[in-house]
Amino acid sequence: MTARDGDRGLDLAAITHAASREAGGVPPGLLGDYLSAVVDAAGSGRRLIAAELDEYGRSGERAAESGVALRGLVDLFLSATWRLWRELPSDGDSPAVLRAAGLAVLRAADDAVAAAAEGFERGYLSVARRDEAERREFFDDLLSGRGSVGDVMERGERLGLRLAGPHYVLLAGSGDAVTPAGMEIDAAVADAAAPSPSLVLSRHGRLVVIVGAVSGEGAVRVARALSRALSHRNTAGDPSAWRVAFGRPYPGPSGVVHSFEEAADAFDVAQRLGLPEPVVSAEELLIYQVLLRDRAAITDLVGTLLLPLARARGGAGPLLATLAAYFDCGGVATAAARDLHLSVRTVTYRLARIRELTGRDPGQPADALALHVAVIGARVLDWPATRLERA
Repeated sequence: MTARDGDRGLDLAAITHAASREAGGVPPGLLGDYLSAVVDAAGSGRRLIAAELDEYGRSGERAAESGVALRGLVDLFLSATWRLWRELPSDGDSPAVLRAAGLAVLRAADDAVAAAAEGFERGYLSVARRDEAERREFFDDLLSGRGSVGDVMERGERLGLRLAGPHYVLLAGSGDAVTPAGMEIDAAVADAAAPSPSLVLSRHGRLVVIVGAVSGEGAVRVARALSRALSHRNTAGDPSAWRVAFGRPYPGPSGVVHSFEEAADAFDVAQRLGLPEPVVSAEELLIYQVLLRDRAAITDLVGTLLLPLARARGGAGPLLATLAAYFDCGGVATAAARDLHLSVRTVTYRLARIRELTGRDPGQPADALALHVAVIGARVLDWPATRLERA
């Protein structure tokens, strides 16, 4: 096995195209001069040189940029290798010569595939960064109103979104930590959103997901799938480490902005209140958002109705917790006692003390409404842990 390929009458082009067909139509040009180099290596026993490996690395980059799968790229190189080995003449060669030639071919294939795979990884990361930058620029322009509506809708369609229809936005994060993105997150969202289109991007350390609206349950399904995928990224597997909030669906580019703002408000409210649920909707938290829009009014309400509770022995905390549990249980003292791990007598005593201090009866509908809103306001303002700042 010392002759050059030109002396053997090898049809390297035919081998290349046969390997391309076997690999599912992967462009044959990605092989470059690989087969010639392997023939030379089989005859001389040499290793592939750096320039050749660089070429195969660039082939890997081109494959990633053109959408070729890594599996297809590897299949192309290996299919070409075994097809070439089958065509190499071996008349008169000793077993030792054949073994040396085989080892040289296998080593060349190993080095070439490793270089192509490394180039593929570089290319994939480059494409991913470019796509992420394009997504982020699109979303920033969408939120800021830069560019015409037609331009934004055209760019959205290139990313798979038909913004003329209704879309809703989800926001995911974990406190001040950067929320991870990745292929598994994209896949989880795409599977849950199907057949609706979806777009996942990272913005200010949080994940933003835009999904076409098909059904009322679609947002909940995608939010739960996203929460599960994020919890798997957490080593403790704790879903409560992540928060997912979503807005309501609205049509058009401005509707995406509206849904995003709702999701952001719901996320911030849920974080501020420390709600235990990992998935929250803007619709469920409307009452909290209404309260937050007029901070002065809710501060005044809390100060007027609940500040007298601070005169109680032990402060306002125990009485406020009793009120919250009482309202959460629908005004049933026995249920509130069970949730608080207290006796019913203790709960009824505290309700009577609240009535005495505030002049409002939690058992009367009109008074109960005012007290309930005040309790919600206290949670929003983190009172009594935080001092009330009244205007």
